[in-house]
Amino acid sequence: MGGSAEPESQPLAPGPDWPLPSPHPWGQGPMGPPQPEAGPLPSSPGPATIRHLNLDLYKPLVSQDWILWPGWNLLPFTSVMAASISWVPFWSPLRLSIFLLAIMTTSIFLHRRGWFPARGQRLPSSNAMGRPPAMSLILPPTTPPATEQGMWTVHSAGRLGNQMGEYATLYALAKMNGRQAYILPQMHQQLAPLFRITLPVLSSDVVRNIRWRNYGLHNWMSEEYRHIKGKYVRLTGYPCSWTFYHHLRQEILQEFSFHDHIKEEANRYLAGLRGQRQNVTYMGIHVRRGDYVRVMPQVRKGVVADKAYLEKAMGYFRAKYQEPVFVVTSNGMEWCRENIDASWGDVYFSGDGKESSPGRDFALLVHCNHTIMTIGTFGIWASYLAGGETIYLANYMLPNSPYLRHFKPSAAFLPEWIGIDADLSPLLNGSYKNNK
Repeated sequence: MGGSAEPESQPLAPGPDWPLPSPHPWGQGPMGPPQPEAGPLPSSPGPATIRHLNLDLYKPLVSQDWILWPGWNLLPFTSVMAASISWVPFWSPLRLSIFLLAIMTTSIFLHRRGWFPARGQRLPSSNAMGRPPAMSLILPPTTPPATEQGMWTVHSAGRLGNQMGEYATLYALAKMNGRQAYILPQMHQQLAPLFRITLPVLSSDVVRNIRWRNYGLHNWMSEEYRHIKGKYVRLTGYPCSWTFYHHLRQEILQEFSFHDHIKEEANRYLAGLRGQRQNVTYMGIHVRRGDYVRVMPQVRKGVVADKAYLEKAMGYFRAKYQEPVFVVTSNGMEWCRENIDASWGDVYFSGDGKESSPGRDFALLVHCNHTIMTIGTFGIWASYLAGGETIYLANYMLPNSPYLRHFKPSAAFLPEWIGIDADLSPLLNGSYKNNK
């Protein structure tokens, strides 16, 4: 975060008539102060004892009326001036002041340019360039250098699924428009502990000092997004649509590849669920509840997944695979234990249900072969990274839902994913009771 150290000022080189200073403050011989021809220094030297004196060396010791040599008595200035002394010429005080002022101004200008590069940018940190820190340590992000391509970033908002959508959209649109993408410190703090993300990180002071052009996005790709104007653009909104970045799928998968210790923990846990099964197939189930239990019916005119939906989705995989294993994660695990039939012996309630630390749940889902999701960006991203088959809750909002102005199901769910329609009848007849 710090700039380069200010260079130490160097003394001016001595001129042809400027004697070199002694290694000691006051040495003997030609390197020291002027000496008498022979014998000890007189207590009150006469004018003849001083010859070829350069006052520039010792001018701090010159007062208006007196000259003081170290170890000498005060010498009347008038006596010196009256002596037959051969003086070395020196600049007038005005010229010397102007010269020193010019040097100081130039030094300050060069120093400030080294400390504050163009638009306040500095070199990127190593962890922002593909060497992410461990889970327990997030190094302070630093600011990359200015480039002719400009600087694009994205507003950091929401939890894990939202942050991933914003990151991927920024990655794709910046590349599409020939700009360099950078992320904010908040996004780095959420994503870097899990993934090997590579976009460099802006420091907070640069974010404050740059005059950004805020550019709002809706939740699907549009033609105008290929021609966004501006060198310093901050994307806003909650984009999470494969239409932005699916053409870069392999790069996005690489950006969201887990750190080794996270992969090892997830695979170790899943291996422990195998038991005596020889041809096990893992299905990750994410049941989004929490605040959506209230938000969906009251705000978005929709529903969350119910027991019937999950039974249909799990039945599809039980019919297709010989030895399925269902790994359930949720932020409403109590509801899941009461409504998901575990009598088959193939269901494992594996998540901790803590929204403040979703990394473990997310890693388990991604390392499964297939996915059953309900609603929300967390499940969408788990399905996208896992690959395989995905079953999702379809048509879970009424046609007049205000949220459909901002959300296109066809842009959220990949065409090959399998949708099972939600039951909206309780919402239509007023009998919906928050699905509790």
